Order: sequence, then structure tokens, then C-alpha cells
Amino acid sequence: MTSVEQDVHGGRLPLGSTLPTIRELSAVLKVSPATVAAAYRVLRSRGLTASSGRRGTRVAARPPSPAAKRGAAVLPGLVDLATGNPDPVLLPPLAVGLRAVASAPHLYGDPAELRALMAFLQAEFDADGIPSSAATIVSGALDGIERILREHLRSGDVVAVEDPSFPGVLDLLAATGLGRIPFSVEDDGPEPASVDDALRRARAIIVTPRAQNPTGAALTPERAVELRRILRKHDQVLLIENDPAGPVAGAAPITLSGETRHWVVIRSTSKFLGPDLRVAALAGDDLTIARVEGHQALGARWVSTILQQLVLALWSDPSSGRLLARAAEIYGQRRSALLAALSAHGIDVHGRSGFNVWIPVRQETAVVNALAERGWSVMAGERFRLRSAPAIRVTCSRLSPSDAGRFAASLAESLQQAGVRFA
Repeated sequence: MTSVEQDVHGGRLPLGSTLPTIRELSAVLKVSPATVAAAYRVLRSRGLTASSGRRGTRVAARPPSPAAKRGAAVLPGLVDLATGNPDPVLLPPLAVGLRAVASAPHLYGDPAELRALMAFLQAEFDADGIPSSAATIVSGALDGIERILREHLRSGDVVAVEDPSFPGVLDLLAATGLGRIPFSVEDDGPEPASVDDALRRARAIIVTPRAQNPTGAALTPERAVELRRILRKHDQVLLIENDPAGPVAGAAPITLSGETRHWVVIRSTSKFLGPDLRVAALAGDDLTIARVEGHQALGARWVSTILQQLVLALWSDPSSGRLLARAAEIYGQRRSALLAALSAHGIDVHGRSGFNVWIPVRQETAVVNALAERGWSVMAGERFRLRSAPAIRVTCSRLSPSDAGRFAASLAESLQQAGVRFA
């Protein structure tokens, strides 16, 4: 099993290639068929292989990447428009929060959640129209998604996901043995007919209401009405609503929560308070939140109350509120400047909210390499896509309006150099 895993990650086993049958491999290794079958089950649960019925077992078309290969490596000398980070200058200073951290230690048996933080979050969720009768704290958005899915789904179940989607979500689903049904995303959010079709087969759906990564899509009130109608028709489906940018998203909060029997809204703090805090708040139906809390108590037990105190201090401080409002304005100005500069060159681009814009191209690698020659690092869209067309993702959170024009000119030259016509 380990050798197969190493060969997949090392590229020695091509994606989609067929593995020996259980009987064939047991004869070669001189072990029982039950031992081989158990190893194949583990490989499937890790997302490395998939069953093809009578055709046997094959290497997954998109296995999860090993941790060492994840992330966008930016070569020295290139302007980083790839890694998706917030601008550090626009994050609330940690010194403000550190002064509010209590000196008394948190001990076993103490409440897992900071009561003051939970009261603050309750008010935030209520203000955004999210029915938060039950809430809890987890270690970031992906931790929350994994815990929620584990409480409702089993290996082999299928999850409806945005296409294109955040690679971390796609890798997480593959690694936990869950199938993925893509639905298309437009500037105004998920495309209703595509969502309706996906939910006929899926047991859960993950939706980003604003600052969608990578497209920058954001729900409009009209689109939300259509999607709520569809969710009510499929009310047995688990709804996970992932809000990654919160107050700096550049779009008003619109929620689909409450239309299905089981639902959770995840409000991550990474983009507006800092990625290193690793804290996210969950609001959801009573049963789901109770299950998440119960399972968390068996393992991690609680999210550090030091981090919880920092989040409360940074998020609730009046000066931080003004800074976050200003940050949202600046991020919006930078995104608008890039959209305008690209449009001036006749380049098709998408990005209504958040830190990223999505630019359709015909040859991702050629464009990425051509931009690197001109001093820019961007992300090829391959890791974000399931069935959607090729594109590149450009993070504009630190791109000044004065540099937006330079980048747009470089992209226009790169497209011409690569012999690419706009998709």
C-alpha cells in the first residue's frame, strides 16, 4: 500500500492507470486476497484510487497532493500574485489583541469556548440574517468542513462543489474518500440549473456566498432566491456555506442557511485577522453543531483560548472595525483597478468580490511561464478546476492600482507570445 502511495505521488504510476486485480496482486505478493482488499480500501479512503467496477481499481484522476508539494512556490524576484494572502498592512496589529489576553491559564475542565466570543459571534450571525441558535469554534475553515462532513457522510458519498473551486476543498474531499459533483459558478454565484442537477445525486453541497476562490463570485439577492427554492426541494442535503473573507469580502453578506434540515455557516477569520490565527466560527442546526462539538471533545478538545481571546479582541475593537472597513475599501479599489486595466486590453476577466480574479485562457502553463518571464507569479487554474475551462488565478490583494496597468500589459503580451486567443 505504501509503495503504491509513493509511486502515485512520485509520478511513477500515471493518473488513471489500472492496478492489478486483488487476486493477481495477492498471488504476486504471496499474501491473502483479504489483505490486498483491505489495502485497496485504505488507498480508496485516502483518495488515491477509485473503483471502476468490473474494470478493477485505477489510480484516481486527481489524487490529493502530498503536503510538501502544496502551496504556490513563488520564485525569487517575481511579484507574488499567486499565494492568495491578505495584505499584512491591512491586518489589525496583533499588539492590540495581545494586550487583552488574560494571564490566568486555561485548565482542563474549563469551558472550551470563550463566552464573550460566543456572545459576540451570536450578534454577528444575527446581524447577517443567519439563524445561529447553535454555534461553536474550530481551527479554521477546512478543519470545520472536514468535521462537518465526517458527522454526516461516509466514504463513497458524493458532495456537490463549485467548479472552479478552492483546491484545499477538492483535496480534502479526495483524501476522505468522498466523491465530487461539480456545479458551475457565474459572477452572481452558483448557476441554479447546474446546482439543481448536482443535488439530484449529492448528499452535501459546499457554497461560497462571496469572495469565491478563485472566481470572486458573490451572491446577488435575486440569485439567492433561486437557490433557496432549489435547496428547499432538496432539503435532505447537507448545506455547508463557507464565508472566507467576511467583512473584507467587498460584498454584502447573503446567506442560504436554514433551507435544509442540516446546514452550517463557516465564518473564517484568516483573511481579515490573519492566516496564523487558524480560527473559524460555525453556526448551524443544533444536531450538526452538537456532533461537531462531541467529536472535537474526543480529540483536540478545544481551540486554544489564547487564540479565541485574540480573535475577540481584534474583531471587536472599535479601531479594528475602522481598519477592516478601510481594508475592504482598499481591496475593492485594487480589484476594480485590475479589472479595468484588463478590460482596456480586451481581456475577459471575472471578480466581483474578494482577493482574486479569474482570467480564462486557452493554455494555462504557457501563459503562467510567459508572465514569469516578465516578473509576475500567478496560479495556473488546473488545480481549481474539475470540468470548467482553463484559466489563471490572479491575487490582487497587494497589487497597487499603479501596478495594475503594468500587469495587464504584461498579460496581453504574454497571451500574444503564447499564441493564445482568449477563451
